[in-house]
Amino acid sequence: MTRLHVISAATRPTSSGRPLAEWVVGQARSRGGFEVTPVDLAEIALPFLDEPEYASSGVYAHQHTRDWSALVDAADAFVFVLPMYNGGFTAPFKNAIDFLYREWQGKPVGIVSYSAGPTGGAPAAEMLLPVLTRVGMQPAARSLAVPGIPGLVGPEGFEAPEGFADQLAGVLDDVAELAAGRAAEAVTV
Repeated sequence: MTRLHVISAATRPTSSGRPLAEWVVGQARSRGGFEVTPVDLAEIALPFLDEPEYASSGVYAHQHTRDWSALVDAADAFVFVLPMYNGGFTAPFKNAIDFLYREWQGKPVGIVSYSAGPTGGAPAAEMLLPVLTRVGMQPAARSLAVPGIPGLVGPEGFEAPEGFADQLAGVLDDVAELAAGRAAEAVTV
């Protein structure tokens, strides 16, 4: 079974992304084929990158980096649930990526972006893609952009508009296919 980590990339305490990430976790679990672990970047609470060595060295001086490394290393694939601020993705999320290198290598990733406005955070997702490919990740062909997020979060959590579950299923299918290809490569090597 593919170990999928769904990372909520928001660090604001009032983020609408957490209910969205919970919905993604629920959808992935009900789809099957994934062992799903929710990860909240706010709870991880990484400081700004403070390692003396390059991430590519894999030599980590700090326990918070070793813990983050173990968490990311344990995953076979990811779905990143990320907000868009001022047209881009957040500094804390870029920082979390920059802490590591080997741990991201070759792993499939799906993107679910969101924003208060009409783009659904798609510009942030587009901006993130070169970073992900630079650290060796395999981005899914499909993504999900969620516009108007404040109006979609209520007392019961994220209230997905019609069609969103199908769009997310496409992202999860892409991630599962990439993970299966990676697993098959590992067997033949």
